[in-house]
Amino acid sequence: MLHAVIMAGGVGTRFWPQSRRQLPKQFLRMTGDETLIQQAANRCQPAIPKEQTWIVTGAAHAVETARQLPIVPASQILVEPCGRNTAPCIGLAAIQLLAVDPDAVMLVMPADHVIQPTSKFQQAVHQAVSLIADEPTTLVLFGVEPDYPATGFGYIQRGERVTSKTCPIYRVNSFHEKPNLLTASRFMATSQYYWNCGIFVWRAQTILDALKEFAPEISDRLVCLSQGIDSDRWQDLLEAEFPQMPSISIDYAVLEKAAGRVCVLEAPFEWDDVGSWHALPRLFSSDREGNTIDGLCCPIDTEGCIVRTSNQHLIATIGLKDLIIVHTPTATLVADKRDEGSLKKLIAELEKRGLTEYL
Repeated sequence: MLHAVIMAGGVGTRFWPQSRRQLPKQFLRMTGDETLIQQAANRCQPAIPKEQTWIVTGAAHAVETARQLPIVPASQILVEPCGRNTAPCIGLAAIQLLAVDPDAVMLVMPADHVIQPTSKFQQAVHQAVSLIADEPTTLVLFGVEPDYPATGFGYIQRGERVTSKTCPIYRVNSFHEKPNLLTASRFMATSQYYWNCGIFVWRAQTILDALKEFAPEISDRLVCLSQGIDSDRWQDLLEAEFPQMPSISIDYAVLEKAAGRVCVLEAPFEWDDVGSWHALPRLFSSDREGNTIDGLCCPIDTEGCIVRTSNQHLIATIGLKDLIIVHTPTATLVADKRDEGSLKKLIAELEKRGLTEYL
């Protein structure tokens, strides 16, 4: 059976002040009426029922995850005792799936991306599952055609085509992590590269076999954990074994080493990783002055600004240009749009000053 595994362990500091330690990006509404994690779960419906939907999250976010996703059984919200990146996260989910379904196929995706339309997403998933039915040891990644030379994404170089169906699927030739602007521009010009959007489809047993081959330091501890599933030893084993696993992505741990077994499916849907406030102009329309506004705002002589507020709190601007303005009930951000990277400095400064109630 096909199971959805939604990774919801991010902290989303680049969306401060709306994103906080207790309420990171995946729990925020970006477009529409649903939060990002709700969108992630619902885009799998009805192809993947709630009984086959799993969430992996951190202890600090388990309660909010359950509150926002009441359709997901509590036993299928897997709680990591600490963050260890995507390889241990996916391994943890895989051993749980095999315990209930020896033939489990995993659709793995982040909780905090925007994907439209759902019908195209489901079409791509169906095609990936069909390929795995024919080639059970194949690891399928989704790749997005770049529309600008992004330097913040990993890239996948495609090789020979393996299907002639609606969504092209290719063997993967190579991976390239976050290139500089010149290299990213060259990648884009060749039409042979995709953005790696972090969505995967594979058999649970296949990824565990690959972890055993390429990341035994993770696999050995997963084997220990698997012996405690559905027993009163589970929590103790989890707290003992999981923190000992290396913090490493599934890309570095397995995919870049599994030559010949990895394919990339050309995604037919629109995708945005919503990585920072700069994503808002891509998600919302802008006015004639280039302002992107979400909430109640009255701009005068204002150009190129990103404004985020509620419909109960008015933001009025006069004579501003290229700013990010975000209002919440307890904190307001005003920043130069060209220096959004300084948010990390701000978070560190708030920590230094002991203002942790705002983090």
